Amino acid sequence: MSAPMKKPRTDQVEISLNEGTFGRFVGPRTRLRLIRTLLRELDFKQISNNAEAGIPWREVVKDEIAKFGEPALVLRGVRAREEMSQSELARRLKIPQSNLSKMENGTRPISKKMAVKLAEILRTDYRVFL
Repeated sequence: MSAPMKKPRTDQVEISLNEGTFGRFVGPRTRLRLIRTLLRELDFKQISNNAEAGIPWREVVKDEIAKFGEPALVLRGVRAREEMSQSELARRLKIPQSNLSKMENGTRPISKKMAVKLAEILRTDYRVFL
């Protein structure tokens, strides 16, 4: 029996501002046309379109994903974001530091139970580690 799946977040749009404390905003896609109109009225100019928006991160690190695996790279990145050493994270997880190192190098899989623990400590969604 299949479990019901969450509806994809296709009805939301994210807007990022790179100034001060404004940060990121998420809202209904149906209001995007109004946002664009308002920006043009305030003399904001569009400097890129979707084709020029950037390169997906998976494309940038495809060699590393092939070598280590995506969960390992995500673990390493999230730990770095939180400015936490392997030793500190291993201590908080109550596992040997060598086990954490193996997870970050892709030689030890990350179980769902471990993913949940990691997510709690590293303040993220556990699914990014699976």
